[in-house]
Amino acid sequence: MAGVIELLAAQPFWLWGGLAVALLAIEAATGTGWLLWPSASAGAVALVTLVLDPGWAGQAVFFALLTLVTTFGARRFFPRGGAAASGDINDTSTRLIGQAARTVDAFHQGEGRVSLDGKEWAAHLQGGGSLTTGAEVEVTGVRGSILEVRRRS
Repeated sequence: MAGVIELLAAQPFWLWGGLAVALLAIEAATGTGWLLWPSASAGAVALVTLVLDPGWAGQAVFFALLTLVTTFGARRFFPRGGAAASGDINDTSTRLIGQAARTVDAFHQGEGRVSLDGKEWAAHLQGGGSLTTGAEVEVTGVRGSILEVRRRS
């Protein structure tokens, strides 16, 4: 263990690089957004240690200041809003509602498939019934991976 500590003291790049990767892995697992900027800051300190030798105190101060500046700067210039404000940024269901689609096959008993944005989706026709192939429908909701649709007038 003493050999590892001596190696890290002699090669601080690996300590800061490892910290950057560890913070980024935790951020990727949690998706909170809180560890992205400290991870980038640790990466920047790692690069600085390749060029300069600010010592451990200088590295720690640089990391702390850079983390504060990038975190508060990100909150100022990249505020949470837009798609993230309405929920999960990866949830495409809100984007699909109100869009027009075409039936891929005929609907029977209110069940069938539609094509929307080049993708084929299972769909349920509101009120049941049947539709012909190529009929135009409008997405009114999403239930799991099934689109709720209605006849488009």
